[in-house]
Amino acid sequence: MTTDLTNLRNIGIIAHIDAGKTTVTERMLFYCGYSHRVGQVDKGTTHTDSDPEEQQRGITILSACVSFPWKDVTINLIDTPGHVDFTAEVERSLRVLDGGVVVFSAREGVEAQSETVWRQADKYHVPRLAMINKMDREGADFFETLDEIRARLDCQPIPLMLPVGAGPPHIHDAFRGLIDLIGMKMLTFAAEGEGAEISVDDIPEEMQDEAELWRSQMLDQISLYDDELTELLLSERPVPEELIHKVLRRATLHNEIVPVLCGSALDGIGIQPLLDAVAAYLPSPLDVPPVEGVDPGSKQKDAKAKRKPDVKEPFCGLVFKIQADRHGDLHYVRVYSGELKANSRVYNPGKDKKENIPQLWRIQCDRRKQVDKVTAGDIIGVIGLRHSITGDTLCDTKKPILLESITFPETVISMAIEPETSTQRKKLADVLDMLRRQDPTFRAKEDEQTGQTIISGMGELHLEVIKHRLLRDFNLDVKVHNPRVSYRETAEKAAEVVGECHRTMAGQQLSARLGVRLEPFQGGAVPVVVTADCGDALPAELLTAAMEVLSEQGQGGGLLGFPLMHVKITVTGGEVHDTESNVLAFRMAAGDAFNKALREAGIVLLEPIMHLEVTTPEENLGEIVSDLQQRRASITRTHIRGKNTVIDAAAPLANLFGYSTAMRGLTQGRATCTMEPFSYGPAPPEVLEGFL
Repeated sequence: MTTDLTNLRNIGIIAHIDAGKTTVTERMLFYCGYSHRVGQVDKGTTHTDSDPEEQQRGITILSACVSFPWKDVTINLIDTPGHVDFTAEVERSLRVLDGGVVVFSAREGVEAQSETVWRQADKYHVPRLAMINKMDREGADFFETLDEIRARLDCQPIPLMLPVGAGPPHIHDAFRGLIDLIGMKMLTFAAEGEGAEISVDDIPEEMQDEAELWRSQMLDQISLYDDELTELLLSERPVPEELIHKVLRRATLHNEIVPVLCGSALDGIGIQPLLDAVAAYLPSPLDVPPVEGVDPGSKQKDAKAKRKPDVKEPFCGLVFKIQADRHGDLHYVRVYSGELKANSRVYNPGKDKKENIPQLWRIQCDRRKQVDKVTAGDIIGVIGLRHSITGDTLCDTKKPILLESITFPETVISMAIEPETSTQRKKLADVLDMLRRQDPTFRAKEDEQTGQTIISGMGELHLEVIKHRLLRDFNLDVKVHNPRVSYRETAEKAAEVVGECHRTMAGQQLSARLGVRLEPFQGGAVPVVVTADCGDALPAELLTAAMEVLSEQGQGGGLLGFPLMHVKITVTGGEVHDTESNVLAFRMAAGDAFNKALREAGIVLLEPIMHLEVTTPEENLGEIVSDLQQRRASITRTHIRGKNTVIDAAAPLANLFGYSTAMRGLTQGRATCTMEPFSYGPAPPEVLEGFL
C-alpha cells in the first residue's frame, strides 16, 4: 500500500443493475496487471463476484474490495450491487469512500436505481465521474443519456470523450473508438489484445467540426470555475492541457461538475481513459475534509472532534461491513487517521468497550493477505473484534471520537421459516445471528404466538438469496413459507391520558401518576419519538425511567403487533407522592399510560408502497397499465425512452408479489421493471379487518 496519500484513491463503482459495473471492474483489474484474464459475468468467472449465488445469478450481491496500482496511483476499489434489494451494500460503501464512478447503460439511460445510488452519493458528498457504458449495444445513444443525466440527476455533466459511432459491428456506423476532447485525438482499441493496446490518431475530417464544437462547449463550461482559463478563452489563446486537468479536478472535488466518459467494457473500449480520469480528477484522502465526530470524553455535551488523514493523528476508523464466518467475523474498517497495528487495543466509544485487534488482513476480492500495520487512508479487514457492529467507530483509547453511524432503510417484506427438527432449531438460530451481523437490513425474530421464525428483508430477491444460503451453504433442513408484507401501525389521532400505578409490592405501597400525549408525527428521524414537556414537575430520575419505558413500549409494537412509526409520545406532567413514588412506580405508570394512549388514539394500519418503473414496448402499454391499475397502482408519469415507454408508478407491495413474472407474460418477455421502497401509506379497510 502506498504511504503517499496524494497517490491513493478510495473509489466505488455504483450503478443500476445490468449497467456493467462488474465488467468495468474486471477490465480495470486486467489492464493494471492484477489479473491475466478478463472475467465474464455470464460465465461466473469474475474476480469480484466470487459468491456462488452471484455466479449463478450473474449479479453482484455483496460489495467486493480490491486494491491495484494504475500508473502512479494506488486504487482501493469497491464493486457494489446494483439491485435495489441490496442497496445497503451501496450505502455503507459510499459512507467510507472518497470518490465514485457511476456507470450508465447507453441504451437504458438513467434508470430507477441510477437515481437511488446518485442520491446516496449526494448524501455523503462523494465526488464522482460518469461512465456511459455499452456503446456497442443496439439502440445506444450517448447524447440522450447525457441529457438524462443532466435533467434527472440535477448535475452538470461535462463530456471529456465523444463516441465514434454507436451500436454493434453489424450495423452501419458501429461503435469503434473515442475522441479525446482534451488532447483532440482519436483513440482506437485493438481487439486482438482485449483492448490493451491503444492507437492515438488524428480526428477523422468528417468529425473534426463536431469535436471542435464539443471541446468549445467543455471549455466554456469549466471556465466558470477558473479566471485564468476564462482570460485565455477571451483572448483566443491556446489552453494548456495541464490547466484543463487542474480546473476539472478542482471543480469535480467540489461537486460542481461531473466529468463524463464513455465506452464499452465488454469490448475493452474506454477503460484506460476512465482509470486515467480516476487518477486525475477523483480525490485522495488529503482532498477530503477532515472526518468529524463527537468527543465522548468532553464534559461539554456534543463537543465536536476532528481527525485529519495523517499518520501522526490519533487512530480513528469506522466499521462499515462485516463478513460473517464461523471461524471469526471479518470486519471491514476504513482507517481515517493515525495507524493501526496488529495485536493492539482500540476503543469502541459507541459501545463503551475496548477491543483487541489480533489480526489485520489486506482484502483482495476473495483472497486475503495478513499485514502487521495499516495507516490513514487504508481499507482493511480485522479479525477478532467481539463487540463492534456495522457503523461502529474504533479509535485511540486515549483520544476518543465517535463518528456518525450508518443508517439503513426499514425492511418491507417477511417470510416464516421453521426447522424440520428440534436439533436444527439451535443451528438455525446461530446461522440467523451470523447473517444479521453480516447484513444490517436483515431481521430475524421468533413469533411468540406461532413459534415460527420470521425473517425480514428488502425484497423478494433478498429473501430468496437468504433462503438459498440457509439451504445450500449451511445445509439446514428448514421449511420456508410464502413471503408476507411487513405492515406498520401509527396513531389515528392525538390522545392525552394519565397512567397510574397503585400497587403494593413486597409490603410497600407504590403510587404514581404520569400524563402522556400520543399523536401522529411525521418529522422524526426515528419511527417513535419520545420527548418531555413537563418542566420541573418530575425529578430527573423518575422522568428518565418513565421515558425509557415509553421508548421500549414504542419499539415493541402497536395494538396489532406491528411496529409503530410516525408517532410522537410526550410526557406532559405527573404527580409524585412523598413516600410512595419511586422509579418502579413511574415505570409502571408509564406502561399503563402507553397502553391507554394507544387504545384511545386508535390505529391506522400502514402498508409499504413501492416505487415501480416499468419499461415496455409501446404496443404492450395498454395491457401493462390495465394490470397495474388492478394492483392498486397509482401511475405518476409515462415518457418515451428510445422505442420503449417508461411507466413510473407507486403500488402497494402486497399487490406486487410475482409481478415480474406476470409482466413478462404480458409482453412476451420484452418488458423490464425495477422496484424500490418508496413510503408507507394507509392500508384499505378490508386489509385492516383481516387482522382484527
